[in-house]
Amino acid sequence: MTEELDDLIELALKGDKKAIARLITLVENDEEKAKEIVKRISPLTGKAYVVGITGPPGSGKSTLLDKLIKLARDEGHRVGVIAVDPTSPFTGGALLGDRLRMQRHSTDEGVFIRSMATRGALGGLAKATNDAIKVLDAAGYDLIFVETVGVGQIEVDIVKTADTVVLVTVPGLGDGVQAIKAGLMEVADVFAINKADREGVEIVYLELKMALEFEMDRWKELGWEPPIVETTAFTLNGVRPLWEAIKRHREYMESSGRLRERRAFRAREEVKTIITSSIARKVEERLAGGEAKELIDGVVEGKLDSYSASQIVMEKLKEDLWR
Repeated sequence: MTEELDDLIELALKGDKKAIARLITLVENDEEKAKEIVKRISPLTGKAYVVGITGPPGSGKSTLLDKLIKLARDEGHRVGVIAVDPTSPFTGGALLGDRLRMQRHSTDEGVFIRSMATRGALGGLAKATNDAIKVLDAAGYDLIFVETVGVGQIEVDIVKTADTVVLVTVPGLGDGVQAIKAGLMEVADVFAINKADREGVEIVYLELKMALEFEMDRWKELGWEPPIVETTAFTLNGVRPLWEAIKRHREYMESSGRLRERRAFRAREEVKTIITSSIARKVEERLAGGEAKELIDGVVEGKLDSYSASQIVMEKLKEDLWR
């Protein structure tokens, strides 16, 4: 399998789309192979710029992204796209298949589009998204878009993945800013009010502007005030100004040193997530073992409290981790 993996990585680094797709499938489905793949390609990563497209369901993220891909390609970027979809309850695969909305780019050698299923992961992202980004980065895609699943208020994890976060909203969400506020307002670098030909766009604009003004001291300290761009993706209105706003934010991130800070934060969060996941798996193994039955029975029967039982498991876990 090692030789097969070597060949697959070599082909992917040469831009072979089938090999790239196969590597992404492996990092999604096989944790051990994912570790090996990431180890081998990591020295070749860090060149790509990652743009997150997030926002509530129905805000037109995929249509807007389709237009942004075209503008990026016009400027010579090799574009990777990871569209994170809900999970099919039958196959475990991506349910919506956002690639369908970007089908016209599928024959472009400079564009790679992949749908990924969340598989129950919170935060609007698939668990393997960061590894998939590394694969695309190593394969030479210098601009990578990540579109989140569109689950509303819990999509703040995009800041742990993207260098620039674009929050897409639309008129007609009801209590506008409140519908997107839980964390999303704080992580957005650029705001897009899509479907701006609808009634109520002025209200959404004013709500966003007022929300930003509450945080004005923080934005002044950072040296960046998130722009609000009105777009109508279907007619292309406002799409180029949105693209220009994304580029301005990239220039700001690179010139201010914030890009390195954000990537250091992301690396820390990624390491923390891997450690947490590993410990959780070890705990499950311990609790599934025969020796844990006595502890659990003790808690059920009131002979032992759950805190003391947890402490005993943690002591055993230390032995496992430090062997």
